[in-house]
Amino acid sequence: MKISFHGADQSVTGSCHLISCSGKKILIDCGLYQGSHELTEENAEPFGFKPEEIDYLLLTHAHLDHCGRIPLLVDRGFKGEIITTSASRELAKLVMLDSAHIQESEAEWKTRKEIRKGSDKIIEPLYTTLDVLNSLDYFGRVAQYDKPIKLSDDIQVTFIDAGHILGSASIVMNLTENNRHKKVLFSGDLGYSNRAILRNPTPPPKVDVVVMETTYGDRKHKALKPSIEELFNVINDTFKRGGNVIIPTFALERAQELLFYMREGVEKGEIPSFMQVFLDSPMAISATEIFRRHSECYDRKTAAIFNQHNDPFMVPGLHFTRETADSIALNRIESGAVIMAGSGMCTGGRIRHHLKQHIGRKSSSIVFVGYAAIGTLARRILDGAQTIKLFGEEVAVHASIHTIGGFSAHADCEELYQWYQHTGTPQKTFLVHGEEKSMKVFASRIQHSNPVMPGLNEEFEL
Repeated sequence: MKISFHGADQSVTGSCHLISCSGKKILIDCGLYQGSHELTEENAEPFGFKPEEIDYLLLTHAHLDHCGRIPLLVDRGFKGEIITTSASRELAKLVMLDSAHIQESEAEWKTRKEIRKGSDKIIEPLYTTLDVLNSLDYFGRVAQYDKPIKLSDDIQVTFIDAGHILGSASIVMNLTENNRHKKVLFSGDLGYSNRAILRNPTPPPKVDVVVMETTYGDRKHKALKPSIEELFNVINDTFKRGGNVIIPTFALERAQELLFYMREGVEKGEIPSFMQVFLDSPMAISATEIFRRHSECYDRKTAAIFNQHNDPFMVPGLHFTRETADSIALNRIESGAVIMAGSGMCTGGRIRHHLKQHIGRKSSSIVFVGYAAIGTLARRILDGAQTIKLFGEEVAVHASIHTIGGFSAHADCEELYQWYQHTGTPQKTFLVHGEEKSMKVFASRIQHSNPVMPGLNEEFEL
């Protein structure tokens, strides 16, 4: 009975963990490393295990850093079964197709650049749209929260609600080998309590081993109510200056949550009803449609709104801009608009075009509402860069820059610790999906359970 670690080890992206038990190999997540570009050497490296030997892949949720290498896994020989929740299944398809499109476009752009230099070098994407479509054939049983799934006589798994994004789960594994029994818990990414749309994370059972995310293991988030007030103040102040509000947003959860709060703000008169809101992200638009189909994941308040035949995401003045031409047309709007576009870390997508238009304008505001990994454009802006490079051009930063932490989809250090306390006294805890500093701070709070910060491809006996 062994566990090994193949991603998000002393880093925040690329989650991928492997359990070996009773002749079965079970992968938990297979995510993309994210940074300044998604076409990185890290993602193209061997996995650290043989894909053809994997029997099952259990997917905790549909964020790119948890599902983004599944097409590559299949291309390299995986023939097993992928199990996840219904909502995660739909969202993962959307996320992986979007990733393939970005990679294909970037590979094409880099190839043209090589040609202009007189080279005949062809840049290949990490995987293609066809690879994504092929990988969808391996999605099998659909997990329901709190209902055990039998993988073999010796292995049973249960998905419990992680409250992070739609369909997200923590996974409890009951393992038996040579008459030895272990209960292993994978936190996945955890949400926090009392936020909009989703239910609170389900408290986990007592277990022997925990694999624990630590994205915010060293810090507390700003409270939600002041964060909403701060967002509304930024909107009102920016409109008074004659500018627009640009929000780099993650397509899953964050975009829908912001729409939810802005709808409430307009209804209460806290932000102007004349405001135009543009969701300039085909992926976020499709994700919003998926949200509407999965009310089984909602908290009571959001479910009640739907039961009254109202749409909790429909802000007055909301426009969906799917087409590129419509996105370009937004450049003509000088003021009075909130433009939400992907990606949240500004690593690609339409947000980079909007940044080029607005980050040099003193009248406009750029609002970051989520985590920015080291090496991303978002992180450089938040760290106070005076200029940034966009499409080969240096652009001065004059816009008002804001970071509002209360909207994070991740639990903060206190929520993580409270959730962890339900696990009892684990024999060992593996800390993953966090930067070294946050891991060390969280480890100092759980010394009683032998915390370990595993390295890449490191293996342990359970």
